Amino acid sequence: MSVLLILSACKTDDTDSQPSPSVEEAYINGRIYTVNGDQPWAEAMLVRQGIIVALGSDEEIQNEATENAQIINLNGQMVMPGIHDVHTHPLEAGSLNVHFSLSPEEMNPENYASEIRRAVNQNSGSDWVIGGGFQTFIFYDENVRSPIEILDEISTTRAIAILAISGHTVWANSKALELAGIDASTPNPVGGIIWKDENGQPNGLLMDNAGDLLLDMAFQTFENNEDNDYFGLLEYGLPELAKNGITSICDARAFWKRNQHLTWKRVADNNQLTARVNLGLWIYPEEDDDFQISTFRSLYSNDPSSLLRINQIKLYSDGITSNTTAAMHDDYLIDFFGFPTNNGLNYISQERIAQYISALEPVGYDFHMHTIGDRGVTEALNAIEQSGSGSGRHRLTHVEYVTQADFPRFNQLNVTADVQVAGDYAKPEYWHDSDPLVTPSLNNNFIPVKTLKEANARITLSSDWDVSALNPFVGLQNAVTRVPQELRLEEAVKAYTINAAYVMRQEDKVGSLEVGKEADFIVLSQNIFEIQPNQINQTQVLQTYLQGRRIYKR
Repeated sequence: MSVLLILSACKTDDTDSQPSPSVEEAYINGRIYTVNGDQPWAEAMLVRQGIIVALGSDEEIQNEATENAQIINLNGQMVMPGIHDVHTHPLEAGSLNVHFSLSPEEMNPENYASEIRRAVNQNSGSDWVIGGGFQTFIFYDENVRSPIEILDEISTTRAIAILAISGHTVWANSKALELAGIDASTPNPVGGIIWKDENGQPNGLLMDNAGDLLLDMAFQTFENNEDNDYFGLLEYGLPELAKNGITSICDARAFWKRNQHLTWKRVADNNQLTARVNLGLWIYPEEDDDFQISTFRSLYSNDPSSLLRINQIKLYSDGITSNTTAAMHDDYLIDFFGFPTNNGLNYISQERIAQYISALEPVGYDFHMHTIGDRGVTEALNAIEQSGSGSGRHRLTHVEYVTQADFPRFNQLNVTADVQVAGDYAKPEYWHDSDPLVTPSLNNNFIPVKTLKEANARITLSSDWDVSALNPFVGLQNAVTRVPQELRLEEAVKAYTINAAYVMRQEDKVGSLEVGKEADFIVLSQNIFEIQPNQINQTQVLQTYLQGRRIYKR
């Protein structure tokens, strides 16, 4: 065999792209982790027209390569399948509709004033000034001023709305509430709470769906709303995915009323996609069910040859623990709102979930369900058991609290447990931060991923970016070090690759490096199987390949 070209997978600081792969590439002198139990490791890999045709030793691959093959020397670096992130928000993370970001590390909301005032002054051409980044619990201190007072001191003529880092609270001033038609007489929407003070007046915090509704209304006033999403996705969201070795994603909340599905389609139609994408169409809690079901049927798209598919439904069963809106079997230890019940709320009730599954599973939709509280988990599993046919590949995401009786049901119902451990809150030293809110013993096994694994549940790991870090190697490190609820490294890698490929209905194409599969893979700066677990998060992605085409080079 004659060698036309030998390339080295060298470490550089330059971003790069390879417009199209050559006809054939032989990757040699590597440590290739395949995630294939029959052949876990290989030294070399042969790719033809984006398809893996051989894995083996350097000698075997060079003997099988044709004369015109491009030989790429990996210099002993580790290769693994491209990362799947089945719960992420790259369009929202990059959208230019958000004018400013606050640091979630700030514990005194008064200290945000100068930054918010600056954003208001810099965006004088907009009726709305939208930001994000604060932590809701900073307002729980009784010595902190009313949230609405802090913002009204900055402006009462410009609408200000700031989304919490969790995505479950909006901090609004009086002008924003006025434009949204919210006052003392406004009832709580389905799945949401308008927090009111002792005088019955809105205090500026809109919990869960109450905040979603306000933002929906605000974004509708933006003349360049769709362009802002498009260019943010193209210039920031997608490049960040490639930089982190992520070749497949599920957009975990596509707001179809904001035409976010059309933004993704615009990118795909322009051949600008650098990842395989499944969209999860958002169920609006307040919308008519028949109308939504009809809309979802019309939007379904599952062309196996396309990088973009609209084949998932995203819903929230409940809220979040820090808002006391995650659906729990037992009452919270603190009562913020004075409602007749104090065990959380439902965006979508068990009965409605079952209705949607019954109507849309036959179409081909898989359901991606936000379930944080143990009651939320139980109710989602009940709905699947009640209405599922067994053909769906549904998953519950977050699953922070799970009752003992529900662990085996994941396997019995073929439901995937999708968890996020990249955030600091998921580390064992922070598990008991919620002790003032829920029975402390529940926090002994917060995000019980090991127990789920021992119950034979299929596990996926994901980021929930931009709530938590996008970097999958942060997630991998945290997953294997969170004793007593940890995974083995092999299990954690499967959770980011072949298990997630199953969730996306593409395990026959990608998710492992095997003969006949498409060449989605990444080259790493270190072998994560040969280092200490606490060094995994230092791993850098050197190159990212999609269908054999290099889409990122460090």
